Amino acid sequence: MPTSVSGLPTSISGLIDRWGSIGAFAADVGCGYEAARQMRRRGRIAPQHWPHVVAASRRLGIAGVSYEWLAGRAAAMQRAGAMQGEAA
Repeated sequence: MPTSVSGLPTSISGLIDRWGSIGAFAADVGCGYEAARQMRRRGRIAPQHWPHVVAASRRLGIAGVSYEWLAGRAAAMQRAGAMQGEAA
């Protein structure tokens, strides 16, 4: 069961934390434990998992998680990676 926290998550790791455990998230979205752990560590969810993440979030009452929200997090990660590359 997810932790009862109101409001939109601010990050992918924050979203995954709503499930209470990586194993619970993995089971709910239909991926392996290690894949879920890497998603949390990287702060990125691969697009092929987005439909399951959106559906599971709706089922669990995690407001605001949509394709647009996930795409926004992915774009922010890309921008951050590009800025780190420029600084190197």
